[in-house]
Amino acid sequence: MSVALIQQYFPHLSPLQIEQFEALGPLYREWNEKINVISRKDIDNLYPHHILHSLGIARIIRFRAETQVLDVGTGGGFPGIPLSILFPEVQFTLVDSIGKKIKVATAVAEAVGLKNCICKHLNVVEEKKRYDFVVSRAVMQMPELVRLVRKNVHHEQRNSLPNGVIALKGGDVSAELLPFKHCSVEWNLSEQFAHPFFETKKVVYVSL
Repeated sequence: MSVALIQQYFPHLSPLQIEQFEALGPLYREWNEKINVISRKDIDNLYPHHILHSLGIARIIRFRAETQVLDVGTGGGFPGIPLSILFPEVQFTLVDSIGKKIKVATAVAEAVGLKNCICKHLNVVEEKKRYDFVVSRAVMQMPELVRLVRKNVHHEQRNSLPNGVIALKGGDVSAELLPFKHCSVEWNLSEQFAHPFFETKKVVYVSL
């Protein structure tokens, strides 16, 4: 599976975006040989399990130009790098506390020519800047994530959703969302993507 899978759900990609998405396959395969950021068994599923999964956030919200997004615990660059390709007018900051992972994210972002993507080697507790949204992909439980990033979300609104946290999750998230029952929404990605991988995958949003 390759960029054709992405085009199936995002048919209005520019030639540059298609080229960038195509480049991710060989780049991640090459880097994964040196630094294991994706399970060796899973690298063949890069496009559905990692790239398209990251873009699940874009099925819920189309970030407006100049939106500032912080990707916490990005690992090798997910969901931040696929979202940076899809939203070239949006500024993404990707952080991870593990240096070798952020090294991969930095190299991939540079290789595909992303001008709207900054990668930082730090723990989110050290990040002082404020953003419109915080995104993450299966990094930690929502109460812990919200506790850590509340300081990083400002209240100037420019998008259809109020500012907050958007996380990619799997399985039952009801217990995680109990503290946020009046300010959270969850969407099933099985309703967005037909691939069997998404049967139990969700996008979870908490407004802050």
